[in-house]
Amino acid sequence: MPRPTGLIQAQGRPEYDCGSKDVKEMTVEITIGVQNLPREINLESDQTPDEVAAAVAAALSGRPALELVDVRGRRVIVPTASLGYVEIGSETKGRVGFGNI
Repeated sequence: MPRPTGLIQAQGRPEYDCGSKDVKEMTVEITIGVQNLPREINLESDQTPDEVAAAVAAALSGRPALELVDVRGRRVIVPTASLGYVEIGSETKGRVGFGNI
């Protein structure tokens, strides 16, 4: 009997391969503090921490706004004059399981 593709055999039982489509890529968590607002803007991005830092530096060096894209494809645009701070977390691998629902 041929083995199904995408499955591996472990201890006599078929198990799903970790390389399946359901496993998320690496993401970075970003927190943006905006002046005169009590809440922060929190988002996760597929960009690396270096790419996010470069976008922040470019915004602070003369661009009118900081523009980032989150993991769902939504664009977050914050006027540079309103930026209080930008906190860039380390890259984390997306979690798999019921906690992501």
